[in-house]
Amino acid sequence: MAAEIQPKPLTRKPILLQRVEGSQEVVNMAVIVPKEEGVISVSEDRTVRVWLKRDSGQYWPSIYHVMPSPCSCMSFNPETRRLSIGLDNGTISEFLLSEDYNKMTPVKNYQAHQSRVTMILFVLELEWVLSTGQDKQFAWHCSESGQRLGGYRTSAVASGLQFDVETRHVFIGDHSGQVTILKLEQENCTLVTTFRGHTGGVTALCWDPVQRMLFSGSSDHSVIMWDIGGRKGTAIELQGHNDRVQALSYAQHTRQLISCGGDGGIVVWNMDVERQETPEWLDSDSCQKCDQPFFWNFKQMWDSKKIGLRQHHCRKCGKAVCGKCSSKRSSIPLMGFEFEVRVCDSCHEAITDEERAPTATFHDSKHNIVHVHFDATRGWLLTSGTDKVIKPGQARAAWSPLLALLPPPQPCFPQTDSDMESLEKNHILLKGEIYTGKEAAAEDADDEVLRKGDRVGEDRCQAGF
Repeated sequence: MAAEIQPKPLTRKPILLQRVEGSQEVVNMAVIVPKEEGVISVSEDRTVRVWLKRDSGQYWPSIYHVMPSPCSCMSFNPETRRLSIGLDNGTISEFLLSEDYNKMTPVKNYQAHQSRVTMILFVLELEWVLSTGQDKQFAWHCSESGQRLGGYRTSAVASGLQFDVETRHVFIGDHSGQVTILKLEQENCTLVTTFRGHTGGVTALCWDPVQRMLFSGSSDHSVIMWDIGGRKGTAIELQGHNDRVQALSYAQHTRQLISCGGDGGIVVWNMDVERQETPEWLDSDSCQKCDQPFFWNFKQMWDSKKIGLRQHHCRKCGKAVCGKCSSKRSSIPLMGFEFEVRVCDSCHEAITDEERAPTATFHDSKHNIVHVHFDATRGWLLTSGTDKVIKPGQARAAWSPLLALLPPPQPCFPQTDSDMESLEKNHILLKGEIYTGKEAAAEDADDEVLRKGDRVGEDRCQAGF
């Protein structure tokens, strides 16, 4: 009887295909040009560059355009070759790229915000340009007339923006940790709901229109998957970063979420598994396993003549336990805990090896990622960011911008050696051993996380639509 092949997480290291360097300041955003060997980037040095691959195998700028203000973000539509660029002065400049990507023609400018533009989305189906700015304003304009259609003031500076074309709902994540859902009409908008789940600010949003899932990354090192389409307010936490989550991207064909951290860590999450919500943390004045009093329970301490103990929580069952009853650590990947966390002794015994099987792979990009773009047609992953280089003998630090073309996150099935040899022969320009596995967090670092009830409980999303 033939053995059944079970899916397993990707263990091969991603391979660096190419490095594109040349900007003088931080590269804030970059996208892959579909069906072309090219990349479009915008930078703090005020430049917009279109990099095309030459016969030599290197990427050189076919377009080098200087803007009047630093470029903060952009949105590129491959079908129309329309490029919308957000500037530090609050202006959105629109250009049309030629078919050979050697010329960009100015179309119009939108006076969208009073300060730096933080995010832009161009919606071709509605001819809308959506944007957020550091002026705490969300605005949308008609791309045909250039007229402002409406706006909404957010509670804090917005750092994430996503839009669902089918329902015309816009999702806005801000630095206060709040996610706002608005229903857009032609000239007005309606507040649907707001919800919180992170203990830090929202740094990135990603929307899956098929499964109707919203992913939010945060400075609290976590990613939360919000089941918007399920109408039950389900929120699944993903804990796999040791630094703030800077960027998110989603591969629909393989159902893999790609999250990038400020420390250069790239985590590829397998979302094609049935994940579980983490339990609410229970309150108790004594250990729910051995009944020893906690240090604030003076009455029980006096009656039992015992010194109070510190309270901990089991990450699997949520019970309040003492350190002696929760001395074990375990990963719980289906609950989003890829690193080992505190669990009570009984839960540790109940967790099987199958439940400890990882559902994510970890890689190190060797640079501080600020944006990620995934091209599903070719399976290329593009990261843009900065490296801080200190030169010996000098008192200043220089910033070295970096764009890294990475191969695709593959489906979680075994690959043959012949497949890898073919990939190296036909596609690999520069093979670099740049990715390493991540170490688990410190033993008691998980105790610093605030109570689950504060993270996802009381204000959990009730906004299914």
